[in-house]
Amino acid sequence: MPHERTAARRATWIGAGYAAQGFGYAAVVTALPTFKERQGIDDAYVSVILLLVCVAAAGGSIVADKVAARWGSRFALSGGLLAVTVGLGLTTLHTPTPLFTAILIAYGVGLGAVDASLSMQGVLVQARIGRSVMSRLFAAYTAAAILAALLMSGFAASGAGAALAVGAAALIAAVVVAAGFTSFEPGRTAMPELARETRHDGTRHVVWVCGAFIFTAFLADSAVSTWSSVYLDDSLKATAAVVPLGYAAYQAAVLLARLAGDHVVPRLGRIPAAAGCLLICALGCGVVVALPSIPAAILGFGLTGIGVGVLVPLAFSAAGEAAPGHSDEVIARVNLFNYGGALVGAVLLGALSEPIGLRLAFLIPALILLATVPAVRSLRRLATTPTALPPPAPAPR
Repeated sequence: MPHERTAARRATWIGAGYAAQGFGYAAVVTALPTFKERQGIDDAYVSVILLLVCVAAAGGSIVADKVAARWGSRFALSGGLLAVTVGLGLTTLHTPTPLFTAILIAYGVGLGAVDASLSMQGVLVQARIGRSVMSRLFAAYTAAAILAALLMSGFAASGAGAALAVGAAALIAAVVVAAGFTSFEPGRTAMPELARETRHDGTRHVVWVCGAFIFTAFLADSAVSTWSSVYLDDSLKATAAVVPLGYAAYQAAVLLARLAGDHVVPRLGRIPAAAGCLLICALGCGVVVALPSIPAAILGFGLTGIGVGVLVPLAFSAAGEAAPGHSDEVIARVNLFNYGGALVGAVLLGALSEPIGLRLAFLIPALILLATVPAVRSLRRLATTPTALPPPAPAPR
């Protein structure tokens, strides 16, 4: 019983970390129009900043790997949350544009470190509990992101401004790291006692297989997140009230899928679940391409969310459990595919929007999703069920 209570407490605080990350990222993204006006910058400069933040986040993921290998992923998570706290707090101040850019780059480093270390922590606590919990942890991220977007809308309507939402995000991240540090998982790998039994060279296969799923999932995520509203507005001439519904349907589907994922995936098995996710995502993008109407587009974006919502935690779980002696390192490397997929989804569809139109551009994620389906067979070589860990030894504080 004490072990179960300890594991539940750890899972709660790690879930709080996911929520802090989701709330903060959504607050920053939805505050971009306010930042743009305040700093006097144009869309091209915003695109450059977003690219730099993605590159910085990839660097933060590598930093998290190094910190986790030396001290444990809870130190990587805490350091990343502190960087996020400082970065978010400073963005609320009016600063010269070069300094503002540097602040967002620093935030990007923290963002990447938190992304990677949260997945490390999630795999650790999942192994500790002995059952699937990753989908619920990611659900905390999605729910918090939706809440941040709603709060941003409310603050804007009341005239309070984006600074309140971003400042609240900084405060939440600070509270999580201050109150939750001792409850984060102290271990360094999912099963360190098996480190010698895991061939280090074998982790390359794990990284490429699970990385392919993460790349594809975030490509679809970025395509819908970046271009769904633009498609409804420009191509389908939806009203202002309808334009946000595509993204809303997508996020709602992601949340529902993640709330159900920990129950569905163990029953189906990872291989059928992964194949189903890829096919559902491809179907969603295909519906957008095949049926140029507002209801079909909203339905297609929702279907895509169902697949993405399950595929991301599934891939990170498979990565951590397949390389138990090197799970932190493997997860940090798999997490890098996140940013590659996000960039391709945003940039490639944007580049194709003029020559072929956004509707046909959604063929790109559909085709890549279908092309990834054969990789599902490689999951047979990876671990398929979480293995429970013994109670942790007291960790130094």
